[in-house]
Amino acid sequence: MTGISIDAALDRAGTGAYQRRLLGIFGLVWTADAMQVLAVGFTAASIAKSFGLTVPQALQAGTLFFLGMLIGAAVCGKLADRYGRRRVLIFTVCCDALFGTLAVFSPDFTSLVVLRFLTGFAVGGTLPVDYAMMAEFLPAKNRGRWLVMLEGFWAIGTLIVALTAWAVSLAGLEDGWRYILAINAVPAIIGIGLRFLVPESPLYLLRSGRGEEAKTVLNQILSGNGKPPLGPELTIVSPPPVKNIGLFSPKLRQRSIMMLAIWFLVSISYYGVFTWMPPKLAADGFGFVRGYGFLVLVALAQLPGYALAAYGVEAWGRRPTLVAFCLLSALGCLLFVVGSGIMIGAALLLMSFALLGTWGALYAYTPELYPTASRATGMGAAGAMARLGGLLAPSLMALVISDGLVLAIGIFAGLLVVAAAAALMIDAETKDLSLT
Repeated sequence: MTGISIDAALDRAGTGAYQRRLLGIFGLVWTADAMQVLAVGFTAASIAKSFGLTVPQALQAGTLFFLGMLIGAAVCGKLADRYGRRRVLIFTVCCDALFGTLAVFSPDFTSLVVLRFLTGFAVGGTLPVDYAMMAEFLPAKNRGRWLVMLEGFWAIGTLIVALTAWAVSLAGLEDGWRYILAINAVPAIIGIGLRFLVPESPLYLLRSGRGEEAKTVLNQILSGNGKPPLGPELTIVSPPPVKNIGLFSPKLRQRSIMMLAIWFLVSISYYGVFTWMPPKLAADGFGFVRGYGFLVLVALAQLPGYALAAYGVEAWGRRPTLVAFCLLSALGCLLFVVGSGIMIGAALLLMSFALLGTWGALYAYTPELYPTASRATGMGAAGAMARLGGLLAPSLMALVISDGLVLAIGIFAGLLVVAAAAALMIDAETKDLSLT
């Protein structure tokens, strides 16, 4: 009998109808997760009105949602490496749909906070495992571009939730937050059935000693792309065992520290710009940044950012693309200092383009830095750091409000420059490399 590696089998299969189907399934749930995350900002005022609260009090639901995401990312990543990607994804998507739907019918604010926390846990658990799994169905030469394409569904979710909130506002619906959360739950509900159509990762199966099952999945990929299946004379060659797989083991320590720092720094900047900055600008006379029409433009600006990132990770490499987008995001911060209405609008659009391109490069690069046995754990840790940044951003930025906009902008720009420097210190470029 002749042996063939998973990488060789995936190269033989290429990318085609099978990966497009996976992209649609993973992308649908990714869209749902984006809608749940961004609903925090779109629902606060309506929640406050429904339950007789102030807006800061209503935002506690968002705070608990992000806390749930932090815990879910850290826990579910480890579970996916131990028990399999497919099981964890089905569990998290079911929880997302269940708790996201129940939140629509919350009778009081306490119930809403609890259900939003549980929804956050499910969403946080879905995000890192989604990417670890998708990466393991792709050949090395196409992996980066397809992972950025998956991240591009975040922009679709952003656009849907902005348009939903706009429609609810125009209709003057009472308890508008219930309608927004109801729309948010639809993609997750649809995604439950679709998730059962996705098999376990062949690389995970092989690493778990289930070579025949891995071969069956590979043949499904080959057949789906119109290629002849692997014959009975071929066996799947097991890759050499990977030792010291802890995220902070000697082999992975430097890249883990640098990458987790980047996720944290970019997250603070992202949430600082798109959650704290708009109300501050509106208070200073730039009220258009809170308008739904402008928010739709901000969402649309994300799409070319993802497109350029998808091109860059394959043409220039993961690390150079990440560095370039971090620096472009820092440059975008400087436009805020000019202070005119046109330049403020241009700055927000540029930041939407550049920061979402940064996220695209991060999501393509991170899962490739870890071996299969710790890939989901690594993505989970990265997701947890992003959520921590989102939780801390409002508090940190509140400290500099009294000192004016320029200081805050300087902090954002500085954090992004530090993130670019950290990216340069990562000890691996993963373009065209096989997963281990």
